[in-house]
Amino acid sequence: MNGLVYFMAAAALWTGFAAQLPGLWRDWRDPLKCAFCAVIFLAGFCFALGAPPTVGFINHAVGVPNAAACVTYGAVNAFSAASLVLIVHWRGADDPAQLRRVSRAWLLAYALVIAGQTALFAAGDAPVERRTDFDTYYAGTPFIREMIVLYLVAHMAAAFTTTILCWRWTLRISGWTRWALAVLAVGWLCTSAYGVVKMVAVAGRWSGHHWDPLSTRLAPMLVTFGAALTSAGYVLPLLGPRIDSLLAFLRLGPLLRLVEAGTGGRSRRNVLRSWRSLGDVELRLTRRTTAIRDGLREVSVHFDEGVRERARRRARTLGLGVEEAEAIGDAAMVAVAVEVRAGTGGRSGEMGSGVLDPAVLDSVALDALAGIGGGVVGTEVGSEVGTEAGGLRLDTGQAALIRMSRVVRGGVVEGTVRAERAEG
Repeated sequence: MNGLVYFMAAAALWTGFAAQLPGLWRDWRDPLKCAFCAVIFLAGFCFALGAPPTVGFINHAVGVPNAAACVTYGAVNAFSAASLVLIVHWRGADDPAQLRRVSRAWLLAYALVIAGQTALFAAGDAPVERRTDFDTYYAGTPFIREMIVLYLVAHMAAAFTTTILCWRWTLRISGWTRWALAVLAVGWLCTSAYGVVKMVAVAGRWSGHHWDPLSTRLAPMLVTFGAALTSAGYVLPLLGPRIDSLLAFLRLGPLLRLVEAGTGGRSRRNVLRSWRSLGDVELRLTRRTTAIRDGLREVSVHFDEGVRERARRRARTLGLGVEEAEAIGDAAMVAVAVEVRAGTGGRSGEMGSGVLDPAVLDSVALDALAGIGGGVVGTEVGSEVGTEAGGLRLDTGQAALIRMSRVVRGGVVEGTVRAERAEG
């Protein structure tokens, strides 16, 4: 691997670190945030130090041949310690004091490892600069040999421990965190393989074999792939909810366009916008959900339970499931209400027996909106609106709105609208 690949990997990781700096500045006392930022920074630092040009620069600047190897080994083990601390805080515990004790134990252990590596390097003799094959070239040199073994054993211990912890944790949780842990487990497994391959190459030198390509070619590829996966695993819990919010935002589009047809777009215009919100997916989702609920409030006086029930029965006769039939019934009722609203020029109509009280809908819709603050997808708090006793009810929870939006252009809904239009 040439230096460009190392520097590109470091730049990508440090870009992620820079994106976390505002949050770190605000929550600098949060140990989870600090550990996360330390992992990203140290991962990029290890790649930058491992680049052959950087190795030569450090050796020349310090004036000690192979000083870069000692610095790089220390950085890798610092990264291992930060990763273990991050996993410990990520999993959490009932006793915060226990978290602090475990974290300090890992940090102390790896601080001693780094100190031991430095002492062994100072005691050994490595006069010939080796930028890419330091491990195997000095595999038989006193003290330097022990330094290399200590580095590899400490690194593999952290890698295997993190792999096991991540894999066990995936069995107890779900959602994006589970996916992130699965990716982390695979990434750390590749990092463990890096240590194993390096150790095999070093042991080969002890037995008189020349297995240097394992250390100089295969090991860097393994660690690069593993670092990419571990970085993705740490970022997934942050990006996952935003991806869910983006998908929900897109899926609500058909329903938004439908209700706007009955309100003349007022529901969308009533929601304040700002250029600052363009990149805030959660905020845009909240505003789109609010616009849909505002539109439903305006057309709710035309809701007809008979329309909903006929569409629901028709969906069931087509072999559709109960949940999908319910969504089709709701969507058909909304579509017909929009049609009636448009036909009356926005005036309140008398169609049907299940008329919603706009004041009731308005207050409960605000309660429902409170349930999705922060972009939480599928929140059902305050998700039903309806009349006071025995009247019509419509689920306006975000999950229910998405289900309606998916079927609003379906054949049953369009057929119901045509049938109601034919009946006048």
